Amino acid sequence: MAHRTVVAIDVGTTKICTVVAQVDQDTGEISVLGIGLTPSKGVERGVVVNIDDAISAVASSIDRAERLSGYRITTVYVAATGRYLTSLNSRAAVAVAGPDREITSHDIARATEAAKSITIPMQREIILMQPRSYVVDGNEDIRDPTGMFGYRLEIEAHIVVAEKMQLENLIRSVRRSGAEIEEITLQSFAAAEAVLSDDDRDQGVVLVDIGGGTTDIAIFAKGRLWHTCVLPVGGGHFTNDIVVVMQLPYRVAESLKLEHGSAIADPCDDEEADVISVEGFVPGEEQLISRTLLNEVLQARAIETIELILREIRHSGYEGMLPAGVVLTGGAVQLPRFDELMRDQIGIPVRIGTPRNLTGLDELVDRPEFATAIGLIRWGNQLGTPNDDEQRPPHESWIQRLLRFVRELW
Repeated sequence: MAHRTVVAIDVGTTKICTVVAQVDQDTGEISVLGIGLTPSKGVERGVVVNIDDAISAVASSIDRAERLSGYRITTVYVAATGRYLTSLNSRAAVAVAGPDREITSHDIARATEAAKSITIPMQREIILMQPRSYVVDGNEDIRDPTGMFGYRLEIEAHIVVAEKMQLENLIRSVRRSGAEIEEITLQSFAAAEAVLSDDDRDQGVVLVDIGGGTTDIAIFAKGRLWHTCVLPVGGGHFTNDIVVVMQLPYRVAESLKLEHGSAIADPCDDEEADVISVEGFVPGEEQLISRTLLNEVLQARAIETIELILREIRHSGYEGMLPAGVVLTGGAVQLPRFDELMRDQIGIPVRIGTPRNLTGLDELVDRPEFATAIGLIRWGNQLGTPNDDEQRPPHESWIQRLLRFVRELW
């Protein structure tokens, strides 16, 4: 039975998570060997704002994962999120090259390269490209044209681009923590690898990953990635609302949210049960908080967040075409009754997604906030080892060039 050890790092706004896992090459089963979880520092809304703090937090996470797993971490897979990421769709066509007009992987590669030939600002570069569909001589919605006969091959692709400097700061934060980066991908794309089934992708589904500082959205249809975006709102905004309205320290507000919060503010007839005593800004003095008011604050923010998500679904053009509904991941979706509120607001199925097909220390990571890290494990394994030329792109990508440059520089 062949296994491969893969390491993933999820650099988030509120936490840094490093996961070491072995992947069964026959079954795809993931056995978690170790996890390193530390509070995030130097990262706001997915963007590195203090590189020294970020390095310290990532290094601590790596160290903890190494201690628990007994594995020396040298290379990792990383996910990116933040407003420095944008997406667009591209379409291109090539003539089928072979004399017998049979479409080969070479034709698909040429079409893919043609789709990348889009005009983007010099300070941005492509980090992810996924084919949406192929067209052969006018015949549309072809998933895999390999082996088909035709004269003209068209491709429609979804492309994610990043600001180079912001991405380089993320790369350096990990690199200076002692680990080399194999590849970087989009956070929502990674999370989808952990929680979505093939049926979800085929029928039409929205993956919504609500982290501490961002909400990442990925829409899948017909088995393909069709739309992505990053919203600058997350679980931290829920906590900040409590801080402002109730005038509490952030750590107290966060504890209130986790221990007593709900996305639906039901009225409370028992006045005594409605009162929560907490520590305020004045040392030694308790502050009385209304549970009803707490949940009204959370419900207002939850409704606003759901409206932003629904607006993005409408913008994608896929509203009403997603029978598999919404799958929620990320730490913020564990706010009680958030999924229920979202179901009521948008009128389609909503469920909380957790990583699938796990063994080992699965009880530590079988929660929605670990979807990105586990998805990176699965995605990294699919890419194969660094020397597996058959599974690598024929040309060095910009990300690979940047990674090589940083390695040589440092």
